[in-house]
Amino acid sequence: MNQDPPIWLIQLRAVILKEVRQIRADRRMIAMLMVVPFVQVVIFSSAVNFDVDKVPTVVVDHDHSVDSREHLRRVLADGTLTSTGTFDRDDDALHALDEGDASVAVIMPPDFHNDMLRNDPTTVQVILDGSDPNRANVAAGAVSRYFGEVGTDMARKRMEAAGRALPGAIQVVPRVMYNPRMVTSIYMIPGVAAMLLIIVTTLITAMGLSREREMGTFEQVLVTPISPGVLLFGKIVPYVAIGLFDVLVALAAGAAFFELPLRGNFLYLLFATMLYLLSTLGIGLFIATTSSTQQQAFMGGFLFMLPAILLSGNMTPIRSMPEWLQVFTYLNPLRYFIEILRANLLKGAGLRDLWWQTAALGIYGPIILTIAISRFRKRAI
Repeated sequence: MNQDPPIWLIQLRAVILKEVRQIRADRRMIAMLMVVPFVQVVIFSSAVNFDVDKVPTVVVDHDHSVDSREHLRRVLADGTLTSTGTFDRDDDALHALDEGDASVAVIMPPDFHNDMLRNDPTTVQVILDGSDPNRANVAAGAVSRYFGEVGTDMARKRMEAAGRALPGAIQVVPRVMYNPRMVTSIYMIPGVAAMLLIIVTTLITAMGLSREREMGTFEQVLVTPISPGVLLFGKIVPYVAIGLFDVLVALAAGAAFFELPLRGNFLYLLFATMLYLLSTLGIGLFIATTSSTQQQAFMGGFLFMLPAILLSGNMTPIRSMPEWLQVFTYLNPLRYFIEILRANLLKGAGLRDLWWQTAALGIYGPIILTIAISRFRKRAI
C-alpha cells in the first residue's frame, strides 16, 4: 500500500512549481538569470586587463646621435611604451602630456653620445602622467630597467678592458606557478563568477519578494494553510538551482574561452558554493523583509553589492587597503568565496587548505539566513 507524502512536502512542491512558472513567464528574468551571466563572464574577463602595455610615449632627442636613436628604439621595442611623436622642445612634450596625447615623455640629454664615449655619468629624464599611478609605475620601471641594464653592461665591458676580474653576480630565475602565462582573465573569472551570484541570488531574490508584496500576491499565499517556513524554502530552492547553474556556466565559459584550469575537487567546490548561496540568499531575504517596494529592494541590494565588491579583494588586494578598512572585509562573504574559487581552481586547494574561509562561510551563512527567516516569519504572522 502506497503511503501518501506528507502535506508539507506537497505544499513545498507546489510553491516551487509556482516560483518556476513565475520565472519562466518573465522572459526578461530568464535572460537575466541564464543568458546574461554567460555574456558577463566573457565580456568582463576579456575587458578587464591588469597588464600595462602600449603606453603612449613622446620622445625629445636633444642629442640626435646614432647612440641616442638606437637606445630610444630599444627602450620602445618591448611593447610597454609606444611612440606617439617626436619633438625638439621639452615644452612640446609637456603639452602632449597636458592634452592627454601621451602618458610618458622620454628626454635624451644633449651630450648623451659624448658622455657614453667618455664613460661619464649621464641622465635620461622620464616625465610621467601620474593620474594613473599603476601605468606610471610600470612605464617608469620599463625605462629604468632598460637603462639600468645598459649601465651594467657598460661597467662590465670597462672592467674586461682593464683586465680586472668581474665581481660575483646573483642571477634571478623566476618560475611562475599556477598561471605561467600570467593571463589576467584566469585571475578575474573566479571573482566575476562570485559577483554574478550576488546579482542573481541577492538582488533578484530581494526584488522578487518585494514585487509579490507590492502586487498583493504575497498576502494571498499567506492566508493559505502553507506555513511561512515551507513558503520561504520553496521560494529559495529555484534560486539555489539557478545559482549553481550560473557557476557551472561561468566555469565552462572560462575553461572554453580563456583556458581556465579546473584543478580543484568539484565536490568541495559544490559544498563551498552552497555555503556561499546561504549567505547571498539570506542577505536577499533580509533586504526583502526591510523593503516594501521593488525600488527599495533594488536600492538595498545595490547598497550591499557595491561595498561587498570593493572590499572583496577582487580588483584591489586586501593587504593594500588601510588597516581599519581591512577589518570590514572579514564580514564580507564575497571575500571568502573568491579566495576559495581562486585557490581551488588555480592551485587545486581543498578543505584542508581553505578550512578557515570555509568555516567563515559556514558561520556567516546560517546566521544571516536565520535572521532573515525570523524577520520573514514576523512579517508573515
